[in-house]
Amino acid sequence: MSALNKACEWIAKVAYLNLLWVGLSMSGLIIAGLFPATAATFAVVRKWLTGYSDISITKTFWQTYRQSFLGANVLGYLFVVVAYILYLDFLFINVAPNDYVLVLTIPFLFVSILLGLTFLYVFPVYVHFEMNIRDVIKSAFFIMVLNPGKTIMMTLGVFGIIAGIWKFQGLALFFSMSLLAIASMFPALRAFSNINGKKNYLKNKNVYQ
Repeated sequence: MSALNKACEWIAKVAYLNLLWVGLSMSGLIIAGLFPATAATFAVVRKWLTGYSDISITKTFWQTYRQSFLGANVLGYLFVVVAYILYLDFLFINVAPNDYVLVLTIPFLFVSILLGLTFLYVFPVYVHFEMNIRDVIKSAFFIMVLNPGKTIMMTLGVFGIIAGIWKFQGLALFFSMSLLAIASMFPALRAFSNINGKKNYLKNKNVYQ
């Protein structure tokens, strides 16, 4: 019974966190609220996964939402602009002469995949480290490249949740961004740990040489 109560408690927490994400996204008319609310969701999930399961969800969410309002919007809309440029490139490829389609498609797909995989790490990096926007993007890219296993795990988790939400759309109000944050943050934290381990190893190696 204790395990069942614990499971119900966590389901309620995840659902409540998602409702906060929906509510605060809407409070900013989505345009201004979506990315700060997303950052706040990741911040709460990060606390959970690092052992702080008893934190006040509302307080942590609201503090992060306010503190990251500008930074998260700048970060999020940078990717929106780049994604829009890629979309225009996609439209151009569709009307390009057949001789050029293959030449244009390969770099387009390559850049699009890199951008998408980097974006998966952006909010985990943003809430985990104290960095400026430029360093967040650079770190997200290099962490993604250096941790292919974690990146694959993250990608599969995210697409699995998206597929589940698409099939059971009625649950999206309670289990969408909160589950996506968990699916992204868990492998991201492992990737961060791996990088810290490598840095400490190299540091100790240099000390004893």
